[in-house]
Amino acid sequence: MMEAYWWLLYILMPSVAFLYAAVGHGGASSYLMFLALFNFAPEQIRPTALILNIVVSLMAFLAFRGTVKFPTKLFLSIIIFSVPAAFFGGRILVDAGLYKQILGVLLFFPILRFLNVFPKSTAPKISENWILAGILGLGIGFVSGLIGIGGGIILSPILLLLGWTDMKETAAVSALFIFFNSISGLLGTNAFAISFDPQLWVLMPLTIAGGALGAYFGAKKFNYQGVKYTLTVVLLIAAVKLIWG
Repeated sequence: MMEAYWWLLYILMPSVAFLYAAVGHGGASSYLMFLALFNFAPEQIRPTALILNIVVSLMAFLAFRGTVKFPTKLFLSIIIFSVPAAFFGGRILVDAGLYKQILGVLLFFPILRFLNVFPKSTAPKISENWILAGILGLGIGFVSGLIGIGGGIILSPILLLLGWTDMKETAAVSALFIFFNSISGLLGTNAFAISFDPQLWVLMPLTIAGGALGAYFGAKKFNYQGVKYTLTVVLLIAAVKLIWG
């Protein structure tokens, strides 16, 4: 039983926050994964992940913003549609079994990202335009609110594949995108009426501390390859478990 190893959460949650923040992400997909695998109440999982996402992604943005020229026009074209979509997605409750399967599929995005499958920087393959950016924001925002993530794990590879941003720009855009979407999704879940497990109040500050360190070292080009690939294996095993039970 996973519950017998609950103490692992005190290591796993801060570790994934460190790694996700190092690439400009909030880490909600992995928070959701661990909390689901350790059988926390479903109504507590989404808001917990979103609260952590808000804090960790903001720290990541503050760390990366000084390293690049922020693409403000692109960001606004995406976020103006994603924020309301995230709110409405957060209003919808998904069946627990289907929820785990969707989450399992989404975990493959950070897995591919950590394996460096996506290009690091290329010339634009499709010209940047606000219509396509708006469609991306709308779709990713809705899924973000529905599942309880900020959407950075989906947005980042798409931006890289389109060639609209390089790695540093992607990290900065994704971090701020996650921050606003997570706030919108949290408001949609009515989190303020939920009673949280006391263990979560211990996990959250530890996880935030891990995210703060990851944001700092990620912006400083810290080499964390060994730990990153270890996490990739963990994510892959968990994704398979969530999808096929």
